[in-house]
Amino acid sequence: MKKLIPIISLFLISLTVSAQNTDSITIRKLFDAALSQQVDYNTLSYMCTHIGQRLSGSDNAEKAVVYTEAKLKEFGADSVWLQPCMVTHWVRGDKETASANSKKLNKKQTLPCCALGGSIGTGTQGLTAQVIEVHGLNEVQKLGIDKVKGKIVFYNGPFDPKFLDTFTGYSQAVGQRGGAAREAAKYGAVGVLVRSMTPNHDDYPHTGAMGYNDSIKKIPAIAISTNSADSLDAMLAKDADVQVTFRTTCQTLPDVPSHNVIAELKGTEYPNETIVVGGHLDSWDLAQGAHDDGAGAIQSMEVLRLFKQLGIRPKHTIRVVLFMNEEHGGQGAKAYADFAKTNGEKALAGIETDRGGFAPRGFSLDVTPELWNYLSQWKPLLADFNCGEFIHAGSGADVGDLKGICPVLGELYPDPQRYFDIHHSALDVIDEVNWRELEMGGASLAAFMYLLDTHGIPGMN
Repeated sequence: MKKLIPIISLFLISLTVSAQNTDSITIRKLFDAALSQQVDYNTLSYMCTHIGQRLSGSDNAEKAVVYTEAKLKEFGADSVWLQPCMVTHWVRGDKETASANSKKLNKKQTLPCCALGGSIGTGTQGLTAQVIEVHGLNEVQKLGIDKVKGKIVFYNGPFDPKFLDTFTGYSQAVGQRGGAAREAAKYGAVGVLVRSMTPNHDDYPHTGAMGYNDSIKKIPAIAISTNSADSLDAMLAKDADVQVTFRTTCQTLPDVPSHNVIAELKGTEYPNETIVVGGHLDSWDLAQGAHDDGAGAIQSMEVLRLFKQLGIRPKHTIRVVLFMNEEHGGQGAKAYADFAKTNGEKALAGIETDRGGFAPRGFSLDVTPELWNYLSQWKPLLADFNCGEFIHAGSGADVGDLKGICPVLGELYPDPQRYFDIHHSALDVIDEVNWRELEMGGASLAAFMYLLDTHGIPGMN
């Protein structure tokens, strides 16, 4: 028996090394195929240039549904279907205008701007009022109704550039965008301006979703570029009576029907157990939505294409979900989560990609400590392909609704340094996407999906 134990140990070590070698070879094939063919980039380029922006409820959003459904069939999915969902239908209207005027300084300053998603319009005559500056939601409460009533509130809380992960800076600043109008209206404000959510100093306004309290009067909200926010701040330092005029004609129409696009490769051993990978198909309307989230939607499709092309027949069912309306209500994610719960889906993981098509670093994972230790065994293997950095944090907005259904929730983690330069702005175009970085991200996603499928999750089978 004493001689047998070392022999068994050597045998198990040999099996482990053999499995790692097989994994490494397969992952290398995934990267080779992605980098040599550029299908990700070509597919994204077509969607950006021939369809363009994909605001939920728009004709372009529906064109994207038709296009990606056809591409998934072309890529060889075992099945493709459209899942109905009702989505928000907000329209921007005419090009927005804004300016600041100081009689004391004899100065008028144009403010590059855009309406925030979900905002009401000012009407064709526009809105003019004295502006008052704050640096966060709590400052409005401190000022109170006496100082806020009848004014336009200018939220100038900056995006802190000191965080190495720009998503941390964004998460700390974005609350003023979402709650700006709601909070200011409590104290009688007539409109709000919000500093754009970017660490850059430029003339590009960044849009994004905001919300109202239905029990409080709704007031119009716009974002202004960081350069114009700095200029307005400087004017107010010299003249507290600056007047701002802005005009928007945006409006929210009744919800309209749309679809999630879903495709599968059926599992050979566990067909009733799914591994979900996805991104959102909709985008804001200022640009082509190349990074947010055209890149993620196409990279998710690439997982299926690579598996099919390389003859990788998954043990579990690989399901690609292209979610509709992440940007403005998340109705697609809710529809899919309701479907999964109603049908008693047994799912190993929900993995999302919605951080842009930049060079991949690894994955952000929302898992138990035990599963963190288990998944961390793959870090050295993925590090060989520059995607082995794991972060024990949250998952994406769309797969987050699968909490309690999937033991593993996660998100592809690309390099975050440039994302908020272009996020929700007119700069989010295909020319800002590097084809190699995009293909590397698609291959990294496919590699992680391959490992999940091949090795499974403890307790699932």
